[in-house]
Amino acid sequence: MQTKVEAEGLVKRFGDFVAVDEVSFHVEAGEIFGILGPNGAGKTTTIRMVLDIIKPDAGRIAVLGGKMDEDKKSRLGYLPEERGLYQDMSLQDILVFLGALKGLSLRTARLRVQERLKEVDLWDERTRKVAGLSRGMNQKAQFVATTLHDPELVILDEPFAGLDPVNARLIKDLIYRMRDRGAAVLMSTHQMNQVEEMANRIMLVNHGRRVLYGPVDEIRRRFAGNAIEVKVRGNLERVPGVQSIKPVEDKYRLLLDDGVSAEQILRTLVDMPEITVESFQRAEISLDEIFIRVVGGKVEVPS
Repeated sequence: MQTKVEAEGLVKRFGDFVAVDEVSFHVEAGEIFGILGPNGAGKTTTIRMVLDIIKPDAGRIAVLGGKMDEDKKSRLGYLPEERGLYQDMSLQDILVFLGALKGLSLRTARLRVQERLKEVDLWDERTRKVAGLSRGMNQKAQFVATTLHDPELVILDEPFAGLDPVNARLIKDLIYRMRDRGAAVLMSTHQMNQVEEMANRIMLVNHGRRVLYGPVDEIRRRFAGNAIEVKVRGNLERVPGVQSIKPVEDKYRLLLDDGVSAEQILRTLVDMPEITVESFQRAEISLDEIFIRVVGGKVEVPS
């Protein structure tokens, strides 16, 4: 894989306030990388340093292989949380104009605008002024503007804000398409379910510091601990090697004693004549639950 963003030891202060404190991460081509954190955690400040909008007080950033310059700016796309298209221009005209600013010929820009507006179900709105578009339409239009030039690196700040489930799915599919063609996607959002489904790796920041970093599945396994979920018929009260049993919907979550493996418990359950095993899997924990536990300070981050 080719590294599209590499950040080491980023620090940013505003007076006495440390907004970003020794944050390091990288984003690879062909992956979706999620930056998570509560309000004021340093997410937007980090993104602005990557984009060279503000300079770090310490640390190093490489984007698309080196320092940011005008050529690299034309090879990336940025969807800010605060949207802003020229309100008095028609949707089609503003998108063609923005495509040209990113280096597309007028012919190519017009063809792509037609293609992309049809993809997001906005072609019939092409002659309407931006000021007359709904919030959801504006959001989709901004996404088209961000990705019209097929950037190598796409940075999305709250890409699903203002979208209903149908349009959120549409945008999600377009993000997957960018990833599949090799683009690096850096996404910042509060919507944990979207990150959980889409991201390959995540970074959770809190009070300006990185507190979690790595593949989503690996992080979930670390927080799940030595636990399994089973659906059975029979009494689970006297299963050796089980520390606690908790009902979870139509299943039970079993926390195992130290040194006891899931395979051992499965063999034990199968050998117990009074129990019939209907399903058996390692316990999973949602990113939302991990977020609350870590940011709320209720748990130490497992190593």
